[in-house]
Amino acid sequence: MASTHDTEYLVGLVHELRALPQETEWVEFKLNKSRNQDIGEYVSALSNGAALRGKTYAYLVWGIDNETHAIKGTNFDLAKAKQGNELLENWLLRGLNPEIEFRFYRCRVDARCLVILEISRAFRNPVAFGNERFIRVSSVQKNLRDHPESVTPAQAGRKGHICRSGQCS
Repeated sequence: MASTHDTEYLVGLVHELRALPQETEWVEFKLNKSRNQDIGEYVSALSNGAALRGKTYAYLVWGIDNETHAIKGTNFDLAKAKQGNELLENWLLRGLNPEIEFRFYRCRVDARCLVILEISRAFRNPVAFGNERFIRVSSVQKNLRDHPESVTPAQAGRKGHICRSGQCS
């Protein structure tokens, strides 16, 4: 998995992400836990979005209001998150293709609990979850097949490289 970060780094990261004018192709804010399937789709979309924007990582942060970016805190508890009897983290990893690195962090900012999911960018091929590849268009999650401009013409309809303006990552 990705390298570990200390609390000071995580607090700084949260403030840096909150300073963005809005959610992006590589940053999503949530207050509380989403459906597990949605989290898997976010991992795919954010990883692919990070590759398009030249970012090393993408982030899904629970405990931040997505409109105001105010720190609200979250009740999302990764230790209790499961899909059936399987831990959420293992289930997500199993559903990703190709396999990518991601890591959950828990920290306190302004006395409120946050959960940060740091996701490695896609490399060579778009990341799929459950056999579907997703992308973010601005701050909206979409199926990659509906946005062929993000895939080279030669790769459309199969595993394609993530591209923008003819340059592939």
